[in-house]
Amino acid sequence: MIRVLIVDDHPVVRAGLTALLASEPGFEVVGDVATGEESIARCESEDVDLVLMDLQLGEGMQGAAATRILRGLTPAPRVLILTNYDTDADILSAVEAGASGYLLKDAPPSELISAARAAASGASALSPTIAQRLGSRRKAVGAALSAREIEVIGLVAAGKSNSEIGRALFLSEATVKSHLSHIFTKLGVSSRTRAVAAAREAGTIR
Repeated sequence: MIRVLIVDDHPVVRAGLTALLASEPGFEVVGDVATGEESIARCESEDVDLVLMDLQLGEGMQGAAATRILRGLTPAPRVLILTNYDTDADILSAVEAGASGYLLKDAPPSELISAARAAASGASALSPTIAQRLGSRRKAVGAALSAREIEVIGLVAAGKSNSEIGRALFLSEATVKSHLSHIFTKLGVSSRTRAVAAAREAGTIR
């Protein structure tokens, strides 16, 4: 069962998403909240597998900032962005923050359900169009980092060890090391410090 928290500042949207997921097998909506701060409090107090997160949440913490904090929790829920905003900057900020997927609110319900299942399983849930646009923005030293590699280098930048990164992303330490090796190759560096610096210079992470 995929335990879902819905985060959107519009009550009608939250009600619609709750009704949609309630009609699908394998999903349980554990709550819906209107702010980023509330999403963090809920995920700290109960088990949530997947957060459906809007980017723009009125006043207070916005979706990308909330996503970054949620992905730093232990255990960390997966986050699927569901928004009306599709600028390159919005997409990049969400993926930098650790979102597993990015979907527009006008997507068909079947696409949303598929993306939710993919994101909850740890797979990337970026639409082909958005993935292509993202790739063109996050190229560094001639090669683009994958969404998972961005997650890894983001946690490296936050000072996390390989074992801590593994726990945060539900990966083995060997897999984390493999991701780091690929990151070093793509960025043309040989150390964690230089990888973080290169990723920041390229705009891949803050």
